[in-house]
Amino acid sequence: MAAPIPTPYRADRLWTAQGWVRDAGVQIDDGGHIAGLADNEGERLGRWVLPGMPNLHSHAFQRAMAGLAERRGKSDDSFWTWRETMYAFAATIGPEELQAVAAQLYVEMLKSGYTHVCEFHYLHHQPDGTPYAQPEAMSLALIEAAREAGIALTLLPVLYMSGGFDGRPLTPRQRRFGHDVPSYLRLLESLQARESGSVRVGIALHSLRAVPEEAMREVLAERSTAACPIHIHIAEQIGEVQDCLATRGARPVEWLLDHASVDARWTLVHATHLSTQETRQLARSGAVAGLCPTTEANLGDGLFPLADYLDAGGTLGIGSDSHISVSPVEELRWLEYGQRLSTRHRNIASRREGDSVGGVLWPAALRGGALASGLPIGQLRAGARADLIVLDDRAPLLAARDESSVIDSFLFAGNVPLVRDVMVGGEWVVRNFTHRDEDRIAARYRTVTERLARR
Repeated sequence: MAAPIPTPYRADRLWTAQGWVRDAGVQIDDGGHIAGLADNEGERLGRWVLPGMPNLHSHAFQRAMAGLAERRGKSDDSFWTWRETMYAFAATIGPEELQAVAAQLYVEMLKSGYTHVCEFHYLHHQPDGTPYAQPEAMSLALIEAAREAGIALTLLPVLYMSGGFDGRPLTPRQRRFGHDVPSYLRLLESLQARESGSVRVGIALHSLRAVPEEAMREVLAERSTAACPIHIHIAEQIGEVQDCLATRGARPVEWLLDHASVDARWTLVHATHLSTQETRQLARSGAVAGLCPTTEANLGDGLFPLADYLDAGGTLGIGSDSHISVSPVEELRWLEYGQRLSTRHRNIASRREGDSVGGVLWPAALRGGALASGLPIGQLRAGARADLIVLDDRAPLLAARDESSVIDSFLFAGNVPLVRDVMVGGEWVVRNFTHRDEDRIAARYRTVTERLARR
């Protein structure tokens, strides 16, 4: 039997690792991968076609509480007071609610230009800590939500064991997050059996404060031969840095780099508070700095040392974390704007004269997101998954723009949606700004959130 003929498309301008290619052809095989870039024929995609952006850090359930923690408390509010609100909200979520919320979130991600999500998932058990009859029920809800929406998923089940660096037990509201090492490894094994072309499973260590050293070593040793991504929250808050210094005699990133073989499989989420030495060492390790600027701003975390990290050759990617915003444009915009506000200078991400800020940040986030996902994505090239976005040809914001300015205009010229069409794994999931199933998914989301509000 003859091999299926790839489906041909053509683009006026196609973004590749070498930059914009004019009058480009892209052929997509029946497995949802790019068979080649040649022969400018077939259906026209549009004037500006880019790789879809991976979202390297998501807590899906938090989308339903976005905007509900913006009222001042009795004392100065911080990440730690926000966390109490989050814990109370998390206690209301079961598998049905999680699937509904995640599917709505994933539709929003797709419409904004994200085509892959790394889901850092720690709502494992029932609110009292009792496992569900099917222990992986909450994880399966996320897999099903991704299937419904049509987004590709790297599922990162979280190991969460203690309530602080001192090894204190989990509080009642944290018990649904918890595993011992054997049960965590069983969960990983069960979920990895469900991997497919659109679902990958990796490892997530919640944080150094929540995973004792010996447990970290045991998990990493058990999975040492697995080429799967490893993610961890780290150095998000000054308090975390101070506690790590007090109990382990080193700053969090410093300690991790000294006690684990950190390499390109690793994503260090936030890494906000770094010394100059840590910044250089993290860059040299090849690990990804997982930056979530809108959440880090919302929680008052602080600013990542972007210029020094880029100068050291560091790798970065972006995530929407708590989903106070769901937009790669806004994450990259505020990654740059935070630096401008701090330094009172402009064009910080551009480290050389003449470089475009967007031309630096968009490909950097594509590369880091691909590494964080553990999959061949983030590029339009032969062998990569066919994940792409098409910008709106008719948008006034892109009028009179050429290859040198279109990415900067996409990222920095207003808030009108510019992503018109989205393809994931060779399938159209958004056409003409509309998701293929958004009305049904949105209606269910409204029903579920109204029910959660009454609990």
